[in-house]
Amino acid sequence: MKKIVTTLILISVLLACRKEETQQAPDNTPEPMLAVPPGFPAPVFPEGNELSPARWALGKRLFFDEIMSVDSSVSCASCHLPQHAFSDTVAFSPGAAQRPGTRNAPTLANVAYHPYYTREGGVPTLEMQILVPIQEHNEFDFNILLIADRMKQDSDYVQSSQEAYGRAPDAFVITRSIACFERTMLSGKSRYDSWLQSGDSHVLGTDEMSGMNLFFSDRTNCSRCHEGFNFTNYQFANNGLYVDYADPGRFRLTELESDRALFKVPTLRNIAVTAPYMHDGSLATLEAVVEHYNSGGMPHPNKSSLLKPLGLSPLEKSQLVAFLKTLTDDAFLSSKKFRNE
Repeated sequence: MKKIVTTLILISVLLACRKEETQQAPDNTPEPMLAVPPGFPAPVFPEGNELSPARWALGKRLFFDEIMSVDSSVSCASCHLPQHAFSDTVAFSPGAAQRPGTRNAPTLANVAYHPYYTREGGVPTLEMQILVPIQEHNEFDFNILLIADRMKQDSDYVQSSQEAYGRAPDAFVITRSIACFERTMLSGKSRYDSWLQSGDSHVLGTDEMSGMNLFFSDRTNCSRCHEGFNFTNYQFANNGLYVDYADPGRFRLTELESDRALFKVPTLRNIAVTAPYMHDGSLATLEAVVEHYNSGGMPHPNKSSLLKPLGLSPLEKSQLVAFLKTLTDDAFLSSKKFRNE
């Protein structure tokens, strides 16, 4: 009887250990190419560039490949870091020959939903946007036809291009595949989203809830520009950062004085990991951003009428920052499918 009891105990211990190992075993299930967050519309893939594994894989390889720059020194991912929501950590990202860029690299999270591209909105499609950094002197400083020639020297690229688009590497293949990959960069699983979907008051802390109430209030008007599921209305605005701007903003496209120093309103998703801020990366912290809006901004003639001194207390400013930090999507930042692995 004693031996039977001992045996049963050993079996129980072994089963418990196996159960623990099973619970702690990593989930090796492959992530889907496209995972649309709850409440988000499905992104539109244009005719001729529908999502497929071959196109996605080719676009991903090109996104991380320094073959894109004239001196093979930088790639798309050099300025758009996955762990920072595909933005950068410096004001101006260095391009080919280490020449500094002219604008702060924006996040690519949810870029699939943008109605136009660049900060002045002069590019109508994501496919066309790919051409901008390629030809910019301070970025890749290259020619897309020469990138295609490089790809043709690589048998894997030739095969991948045929599988993805039924043609040899060319400008069509390069722009379409990278755009196809970028359209899957969807981010909408932050703690704020968890609160929004569940209504559970315990998801957000007291200060975060107070900051959220401030954000969506008429007192701050934050949500008038940063609205909707992607926290942007995609319109163009001047936020009174300077009296005189070195960068003309949308004026560069339209040459209208009413568009001088207007820039596309950015998304606030993952804002806590995309510092420094503003089109020129001139504000280093979220606290500095909140302080700028609290001041009402500088008296630029095109400054948005929504901006005014807010009179926030130190506690209210910290609460607003606390809410902005709830927009971080940790699963998106750590997703292996967006890493060069």
